[in-house]
Order: sequence, then C-alpha cells, then structure tokens
Amino acid sequence: MSRLKRLKKIRLHREGTHTLAGSLLLLIVINAALYFGLECKIPFYIVAVVSLVAYGILVNFFRCPIRLFEQESTEKIVVAPADGKIVVVEEVEENEYFHDRRIMVSIFMSLVNVHANWYPVDGTVKKVWHQDGKFMKAWLPKASTDNERSSVVIETPEGVEILVRQIAGAMARRIVTYAEAGEECYIDEHMGFIKLGSRVDLYLPLGTDVHVKLGQLTTGNQTVIAKLN
Repeated sequence: MSRLKRLKKIRLHREGTHTLAGSLLLLIVINAALYFGLECKIPFYIVAVVSLVAYGILVNFFRCPIRLFEQESTEKIVVAPADGKIVVVEEVEENEYFHDRRIMVSIFMSLVNVHANWYPVDGTVKKVWHQDGKFMKAWLPKASTDNERSSVVIETPEGVEILVRQIAGAMARRIVTYAEAGEECYIDEHMGFIKLGSRVDLYLPLGTDVHVKLGQLTTGNQTVIAKLN
C-alpha cells in the first residue's frame, strides 16, 4: 500500500469554526453593550480583559498544527493519535471486539492539549462504532469501558488489527470521528476530534514492542508509541 498525504492546511480546526464565530459575536455584543451603556468604563475594561483571555483559551483549544511524521518509513510503526500524557501501559482483556488479551496504551488529553486525533497506523478501516455512556473523569480506569466512546478498528498492510478508542471525559461532550469502514487511512491524516478534556486508548497485540512509559508526554503524529511485530 502506498503512503498518501492528504493534509488539511489549516491552523484552526474546522470543528471550531462555528464555536469560535459564535463566541466572538457574543463577546462583541456583550462588550459593546457595556461600553455604550455605562458611563463608568471600569466594568467594561474588566469584562474586555476577561473576554480576551477566555477567547484566547478557546482559540488555543481549537488550534490544529500541521504535522508530518518525520521518519522515512511507517511500516509497522504506531504513532501517538493525540497530544497528551501516557496514563496507562498495561495488558488488559479487551471484550468489545477482540475478546482476548491486548496491550492498552492510554493518552490523557488536558484542556491545554491539541484535541485533534490522528490515525496511529497506515491501513484499512475495518469497523467503526459509537457507544453512549457516562462522563466520568477521563483518567479513571473505568472511563475506558463506562464513558461515552467511539471505536475504530484498523488493519495494517501486514494484516495486524489494532483498535483506537476515543473516550469522552467529565467535560468532553462531543466526539467526532471521521473514519468510515472500508476506507484506507494513513499516518498524517486526522481521524477525529474530541471537544474538551478527554482520552484516547490504543489496543495493540501482545508482543508489540512498546516505546513509551507512564507519565511520558506525547505529541500527536510524532511520538512513536510502539512497533508491531
């Protein structure tokens, strides 16, 4: 399978377009009302500063850096699907698709992280499904099985299947998944987006050579998570 680059040359993610535009309009209206409606301008200045800070945080959340995987070959490579921090590296029982033992690597995404998600491997999307659930804190162990989540199974060119699971957190209320069953997918492409704090789990075959450890920070589409055998 040849490697394909289909980069979206954007600095702000498309998922933030309506949110950013609506928020900007609302803040302009509020600040204009204060400026023209009050003789004392002190409340206006306070609200204006708070508005700038709040909007800056929102813009930061929806930022979308353009990244290319830096190594020449992606064969058997598993890259980080998200920015964040490794909170789990352990062998678990995966009971939704594989129904066997797998190595789970989990990345927790805080509010300050980029929230775009990348495909972790080159391959073909085999299955995509969404499950409703709770909105517990994303770093809790039960979040993987109890929280709202979207799962994507990808088969690599070598015939190895991995599962990527986008998990909602206590504040994340919307998971966006672009993957569709039957389509080819590649490292460097966006798999989806999760709004606000959240988590992404990877389920890898036993015997996979894992290259990360607990507490390590990851950069989406850059950090090598593992190499498949």
